Amino acid sequence: MTDAIQIERERGLLTLRLNRPDKKNALTRAMYCQLAEALKQADNDPEINAVLITGSTECFTAGNDIADFIQQPPGNLDSPVFQFMLNLLECRKPVIAAVAGAAVGIGTTLLLHCDLVYVSRDARLRMPFVNLGLCPEFGSSLILPRLLGQAKAAELLLLGEGFSGEQAAAWGIASEALGSGEEALAKAREMALRFESLPPEAVRISKQLMKAPDRELLRKVIEEEGALFTQRLRSPEALAALTGFLGR
Repeated sequence: MTDAIQIERERGLLTLRLNRPDKKNALTRAMYCQLAEALKQADNDPEINAVLITGSTECFTAGNDIADFIQQPPGNLDSPVFQFMLNLLECRKPVIAAVAGAAVGIGTTLLLHCDLVYVSRDARLRMPFVNLGLCPEFGSSLILPRLLGQAKAAELLLLGEGFSGEQAAAWGIASEALGSGEEALAKAREMALRFESLPPEAVRISKQLMKAPDRELLRKVIEEEGALFTQRLRSPEALAALTGFLGR
């Protein structure tokens, strides 16, 4: 267990808080393990109506902890990072995200699988996979071209261009952009608690219907991306880029 993931329960709301401020909430193998297990337990707990994923009101996450990633790279789809991805993808309960500050790599792609996303206007989102010698992950190569069109998706995935919380809301990646991290978290919490008064089975079935048309295709794409991602981690391009990043 690690304090880097704080798990809080308030009535029917389970909050998963990324809490590693000295590393900008960068995600480690141990953190992925906790997140994956917490999502699985929440999905099977009849007392939980919704899950809220957040960081601090200043930073969501800088993405993967590069040093941890190099030392313990995911070797296959049973690795903690992929278990987290699949448990979030398959979660039957509503998942809400509150985002402020940096949301890098998986910090952005995980939002594509949340049901509601509230961001601060000045949040800074980016998917620099190619910049690190890697490739897109978590279904982003499928979802973003469909959502934004090929040209805009290419800017984000091929060039690794960053964008703001305000842009994320305008493009449909986020539900709403708020004035600050505090406001984004308050709004996310308010909306998450609304599920306490809604019929849970009706919510579950409605989410299932919304996700069903693309579920199998998305899972297949995530697996294909994951296999290529793990290959890329061992490539000379990625090793040079990741080592250079650590040396900064």
